[in-house]
This record gives sequence, structure tokens and C-alpha cells, in this order.
Amino acid sequence: MTEKVGTREKVAIVTLGCEKNLVDSDMMAHLIDEKGYELVDNPEEATVVIVNTCGFIDAAKEESVNKILEMGELKESGKLKSLVVAGCLTQRYKEDILNEIPEVDGIVGTGDFMSITGIIEESLEGKRPIFVGNPIFTYEDVVKRKVKEGTYSAYIKIAEGCDNACTFCSIPLMRGGFRSRTIESIVEEARHLAAQGIVEVSLIAQDSTNYGTDIYDGKLMLPELLNRLAEVEGIEWIRLHYAYPGFFTDELIHTFATNPKVCKYVDMPLQHSEDHILKRMRRPGRQTDIRALVAKIRAQVPDVALRTSLIVGFPGETEEDFERLSEFVKDIRFDRLGVFTYSNEDDTPASRLPDHVDEELKEKRANMLMEIQREVAGDRNGRFVGQVLDILIERYEGRNDIYVGRTQYDAPEIDGEVFVTGFKGELGTIVKVKITHSYEYDLAGEVV
Repeated sequence: MTEKVGTREKVAIVTLGCEKNLVDSDMMAHLIDEKGYELVDNPEEATVVIVNTCGFIDAAKEESVNKILEMGELKESGKLKSLVVAGCLTQRYKEDILNEIPEVDGIVGTGDFMSITGIIEESLEGKRPIFVGNPIFTYEDVVKRKVKEGTYSAYIKIAEGCDNACTFCSIPLMRGGFRSRTIESIVEEARHLAAQGIVEVSLIAQDSTNYGTDIYDGKLMLPELLNRLAEVEGIEWIRLHYAYPGFFTDELIHTFATNPKVCKYVDMPLQHSEDHILKRMRRPGRQTDIRALVAKIRAQVPDVALRTSLIVGFPGETEEDFERLSEFVKDIRFDRLGVFTYSNEDDTPASRLPDHVDEELKEKRANMLMEIQREVAGDRNGRFVGQVLDILIERYEGRNDIYVGRTQYDAPEIDGEVFVTGFKGELGTIVKVKITHSYEYDLAGEVV
């Protein structure tokens, strides 16, 4: 039988996919650390590797499988004794993983990752454990996470799962139905993160604007949550992701406009502009509703940065549809934009629709749309030149003797950065910087 703690197993967690997986990995890291195992960043040094997978679209599934196989090779070339696979891919394809990848020693689904230390122990004993049950999991009592040293921004899950049933999406199959956490548990997690040096929290859910309706008698509670989080000492920026447009209320817009800690940044996935495509996607609202909402947000929050994501090549999308989508992007002038090609996911209604678009054409349309956005983003970025902005300083690049940070208008890792000269303080500090140069997505400036 394996001696669990005395051997001081070294555990590395490799996280793929979205920010929600990062949160789960942080929570697993806390449990692993509490158990007495040593957490390491480099998988080649590890005796146990956990691959936290994504199973959302074909490209993500392929990346996950390749990473599992790559880590499995460490059994020959490294110190690896146990390879555990976690996350969305296991929730949908556990039998395939077990049958086709013999290097895997244990599996844990999206609703069972709190059992990770027991899974590690059993896998080291040669038992090949499988913990994949109902994905319905509540984060209500789980507020402790271990974030990496030198991290100043962290994601917080305010809800899990989704009830919207978009025809292209497999998230409900992997994460279950929509379920909110209480305000109290989210605030407590924010306090725990602030004690570890976190100054910015990004709120995430599959449908964040619907927050609270399932546990607070149908009331949309996101404005209340934002205001309560703003009271947490040490948290200076609160960022909102994945705001479903159908639940974006006047009260929420007012909170963005008036609460100084709420970043003037709205991440609102729209998926498409054309009404018949939105109907096929089973998305609520139509283009006129989207335009009216964007206009209202910009009128009340003039300095807001708008991010959206769009899908090109959805079944039935014609050349005319794509041209209208392109005109929509030019007209709305989003500050940030992500484009995805439609991925045909197993067991989704969209997979059974007629008129699928050729893969090569989907890629061509995505590239064309991003080229349009490149020009729009560069132009939008130019408005900051000459302004003094608050910048969160996150790292130092010694080679160029320059500090790098972000504005409130840029989310970590997915948006632009600011290259700062004249900074003398500590990392994790928010300072005022006069912007001197703008690029397509980034900025440069000097500390005031």
C-alpha cells in the first residue's frame, strides 16, 4: 500500500479550457496542499499529474487528448507514477478515455473534483478509480483556493451549469443545470482571495446575468452581489464575464455606471447578428434588441469597453448572412471580439440541422471577421492616447526593462496589455499612467 503523505508525492496540475476549469484547479490545489503533497509547476518533476480537460468543442477535445498522451509519456521519460484526468472531457467520454488511453490511472468528473486526494491515493495503489457522477455540484461551502504566488487577479464562479439550451452548446451535458451560489459564500471567497494578495476578481458563470433567480425567489441579484463584493477590503476591481443579454437590466447598467470598483467592461456573448440564425441557435431576442441594449449601456456608461463572441459558419449561415454580420461588427464597433467557427458537437440539436457550412469556408469567414475587428480595435484603442488611466501592474520584463499591466478595460490573458515605464513600486499595485502610444490591441505609457 502506498504511503500517502510520508512519500511527499509531487503533484502538477495542467489546466486546459476556460476560466471555470482554472477555478476548479485552484480548489484541487488547495485540497492537495492540505493533504501534504507538494505542488509543482513542472509536470516533468511530478510523480502525479492531473490534466483538467475541456470538452466544449472539437479543437478543445483534441487539445485535451493530446495533452493526456503527452503527459502519459512522462511515465517513461520522467518521474510520473500516476496520471489523473479531470474536467469536462471525462464527464462526457469517460469510457473512451479509459478504454483507449491505458496510461490514465484515474478519472474525476466535473461534479466530483473535491474527491481528488482520495483519487490520487487510489491511483497510486493501482486501483484506477473512476469518480464521474452527476455533474450537479454546488460551490456553496467551498471558498478556499490556492492561487499561484505572484497572481493578482482571480476568477470566482458565481454559478454553475446552464438552463438556456442553446442548440450548439454541450455545457448542460457536462456541467448540469443552472445553480447559483449564495452572496455570502461568494463574498467569503473574495475575502479569502484578497488575503492572498488578489486585487481583481472576475465573476464567471455560463449565464452570469441570471445570477440568483434560482435561490432568491426569482429575483435577479447580480447588482446586489456586485455592490456587496465592492465592500471587500483589498478587492479593487470587479469584472463581469458572460453576461447573457436577455437579463441585462437597467439596475445592472446603473451599477456599472455608479460603483467605482466595478470595471467598465461588459463581456456579453451575442453569437450572431441575424435573426434567423439566432432563432436556429435558440437565443432569445433579436438584432433590434441587441442594438437597443448596446446603445443604452453606452449612453449610461460612456467609457465602457464592450466584448462579445460570435460564431461563424453555423448551419444555414449564407454568404449574405455573413456579409450582414460583418456590417454589424463594423457598425457596433466592439472594443474586444472573439470569433469561433461552429463546432458540430455530439448530442446537440444543432448537429441535426441541415445546411452545414464547409470547414474551409468557416475558417475563411472567421479570418475575415477578425481582420475587420483588428482595424476597429486599433481605432478604439487610439482614444486612450493622452489620457491618464489606472493600470494594474502585474509583471516585470527585465529584458526590456519595462513593467506590464492592464487597464480596467482589459481582461487578463484574453485582452490587451499596457507597457509601462517609470514604475518604482510593488507588483499588484494599481497606478496612474499617462498613455503615450496605442497599438492594435495594446497600449504604452508612463507613470504619472
